[in-house]
Amino acid sequence: MTYREEIDRQMVVAAKAKDKIVLSALRMMKTALHNREIDLKRELNDTEFLQVLSSMAKQRKDSIDQFKAGNRLDLVEKEEAELKIIEGFLPQQISPEEMAQEIENTIKEVGASSVKEMGKVMKILMPKLTGRVDGKVLSEMVKARLSSGSFDVQ
Repeated sequence: MTYREEIDRQMVVAAKAKDKIVLSALRMMKTALHNREIDLKRELNDTEFLQVLSSMAKQRKDSIDQFKAGNRLDLVEKEEAELKIIEGFLPQQISPEEMAQEIENTIKEVGASSVKEMGKVMKILMPKLTGRVDGKVLSEMVKARLSSGSFDVQ
């Protein structure tokens, strides 16, 4: 079943259950994916699908932080509910240890030895790990590894 079929299936279930929050989040996902397809003038592949959802998840996390700072708990709950639905379509997140191993393997593969070569490492890592890691955390770990020769697993 394609992601589009799964979203449609879950939309039907949510509509029948009169679950407005889930239905709204699924519609929002479907719209974002459709808009991305329009931009590309073709259907999304799996990596692009995960990139769109990862971006949406990151936006929700940022909004949650902002709403918590503004003491808007009603909006925090809404964003958390949407985030949970979006994350349901994302693959299982990898552990910091697995991320460290992927970074190490990629650095050896590329032959990177300094922070100047971080772009080469990230260019290979991101497609492999899209949707399975937070890009910001990955970037920080790569930078730490290339600048010091090792990294702290969080």
